[in-house]
Amino acid sequence: MLKKFTLTLFFLLACPVFADEVAVVDKADNGFMMICTALVLFMSVPGIALFYGGLLRAKNVLSMLSQVLVSFSLIAILWVIYGYSLAFGEGNWFFGNFKHILLVGVGITDVSGTIYELIWIAFQGSFACITCCLIPGAFAERIRFSAVLIFMVIWFTFSYIPMAHMVWGGGILGDEGSLDFAGGTVVHINAAVAGLVGAYLLKNRIGFNREPLKPFNLPLVYIGAAILYIGWFGFNAGSSTHADEVAGLAFINTVVATAAAVLSWALTEWIRRGKPSCLGAASGVIAGLVGITPAAGFVGVGGALLIGLICGAAGVWGVSSLKRILKVDDTCDVFGVHGVCGMVGCLLTGIFTSEALGGVGYQEGITMATQIGIQVMSIVTCVIWTSVVAFIAYKIADLCVGLRVCEEHEREGLDINSHGESAFNN
Repeated sequence: MLKKFTLTLFFLLACPVFADEVAVVDKADNGFMMICTALVLFMSVPGIALFYGGLLRAKNVLSMLSQVLVSFSLIAILWVIYGYSLAFGEGNWFFGNFKHILLVGVGITDVSGTIYELIWIAFQGSFACITCCLIPGAFAERIRFSAVLIFMVIWFTFSYIPMAHMVWGGGILGDEGSLDFAGGTVVHINAAVAGLVGAYLLKNRIGFNREPLKPFNLPLVYIGAAILYIGWFGFNAGSSTHADEVAGLAFINTVVATAAAVLSWALTEWIRRGKPSCLGAASGVIAGLVGITPAAGFVGVGGALLIGLICGAAGVWGVSSLKRILKVDDTCDVFGVHGVCGMVGCLLTGIFTSEALGGVGYQEGITMATQIGIQVMSIVTCVIWTSVVAFIAYKIADLCVGLRVCEEHEREGLDINSHGESAFNN
């Protein structure tokens, strides 16, 4: 009798512990993160592809669609082969380890936080893919397709992976307290600077600043921007990794900042040019989304509103005044929007995270001035790192296959010469 009582008492005491261990996996979080991952994939293909494709001339639209889709697929494979392990494995300040090459050792029941690790891997892989897909917009209409792929492999390995590790994977910037909720440095500044370096190395398109190089299809640009707006909720809200109040904050901040940036861009353009354009409004969508990305889960709704308003105006300056100052043919204004608004958003994150301004507050012992200094350090680190890696990657691609197509092919269009097909056969 005593033995039976003892066993019963043991199981009564032990079962809650076992239940807690099992409850680590949250089905709501898993479902939420799978949806968010799909939304981020939706941002790349077709979102970025259509947005960039519509900005080009008709003879080059298929080349952009191909560059985005094939680059996306290439990075997805590299991510599971070695990217995840090097970005999120335990390691040093800059890289992880080779423990999970080809996801060896990751079982279907392994858990990261409250979600299965395979879902976490897919979510972070979608970030890697979209970051690389942002870059071709800067040097579109004049680069060899093979050069794009060579560049992607090198840049992904030595720029995206270490930046992701430094900020999110236990590296030096995260340890220093850098605030980057969903990719202001890792995604936007990282990709924008790489694109800018490429635009300089490839030089201007034939006829740049001498003849009109107008977008061939603004409705495509509009559709691409709309897809990005919708998909970005997966980008920002999903970075919470839980279906919780932080995801809710990131969600509403994404709505508000983007809407504010659209109005700000349209008003700024109206004042400067006398007319607000559809292209400007669509660009305002991207400016607001980029600006709120590093801040989404840290600032209050008021802070998100101000970030959107500031980034909308900053984007107009980036694609007009700054572009003329830099004297660069950034075809789809990747640096003017993603670079400028990414930097502005990162800096404003350091300000509006303040609890006094409606944010969630800084870490213990951190003041606003200290946090802004950390944000500046993160931006500078990212700019220098990706500039060096991108320059080397472009040079290697140039040595292997040559970066730029010949003048005849550029004039005729990359669709027919690089891919043997035309978007509009009539």
